[in-house]
Amino acid sequence: MQPFNENLIVDYKNSDDAGIYKLTDEIALVQTVDFFPPIVDDPFKFGQIAAANALSDIYAMGGKPLTAMSIVCFPDKTLDINILREINAGGLSKLIEAGTSLVGGHSITDTEVKYGLAVTGIIHPKKVRLNNSLRDGDKLILTKPLGNGVLNTAMKGGMVKPESIETAEKYMLQLNKYAAEISDSYDVSACTDVTGFGLGGHLCEMLTEGGVGIELWYDSLELLPEVEEMVSMGMTPAGTFRNKEYRKEYIANYEEVEPEKLDVIFDPQTSGGLLFAVLASEADSLLKELKEKNVHAFFVGQCNSKIKNLFVK
Repeated sequence: MQPFNENLIVDYKNSDDAGIYKLTDEIALVQTVDFFPPIVDDPFKFGQIAAANALSDIYAMGGKPLTAMSIVCFPDKTLDINILREINAGGLSKLIEAGTSLVGGHSITDTEVKYGLAVTGIIHPKKVRLNNSLRDGDKLILTKPLGNGVLNTAMKGGMVKPESIETAEKYMLQLNKYAAEISDSYDVSACTDVTGFGLGGHLCEMLTEGGVGIELWYDSLELLPEVEEMVSMGMTPAGTFRNKEYRKEYIANYEEVEPEKLDVIFDPQTSGGLLFAVLASEADSLLKELKEKNVHAFFVGQCNSKIKNLFVK
């Protein structure tokens, strides 16, 4: 049980993307941590992707990242130390792009490489974006195409074209900073980023106790190249099955949805896009501005108080 603290605005209880602690009436801290083993062969790109992924949680809450501390596990007896230097350099390049200072970190010897960041940012206490504060009628916009979990699995088996992997990497490398900044001018009721639980899992986290359900428009989803083909061949990561099993009771028409569609919806993403719930009257304008400023974006669905849980159309 958490000790009571009147300044703790957001903790772990509602599966939000970061914790929020109020320092003053004008400033609150935003804190998050994320790290994982390599998902690409290039160590510099791996560092970039891991950093972009960790920074994303701050952007999802509506915050500005200020400082970061690196978390490193490295088998220094079996791998060249230059690999670690490249990973750190990749992460630092994204921190520089984000205007975030690296202030330190911690490393240990391990049998497997792992890298990530603990990130601290700031936000106005009244401008925090929760993930479960949807309004009836809000439209949902996602800012990166789906399917990098499927493609990374297919890549390990040599089943996917190199250019498809390059496209997936391009999006994983992109910071969500730009989408977050553009959205600041719009009436966004809730926000999260799509990562390990897949689109379906994160949509389920957004469902409110107040009874606002979500229509998911499957035909509107934009996927990375070859994703549907790979799914039809069974190239789905183990996390997909865990995600489906954990959240299937929240899918109103789970038994009616084609298995391949569920595999896409619950594909675990790395460094995925921001998922905005925005006032319906502003949704088209936000989507247009995102695209005009070179942020990939598309409609995912709409909030609907007449629907219970998540309904896949």
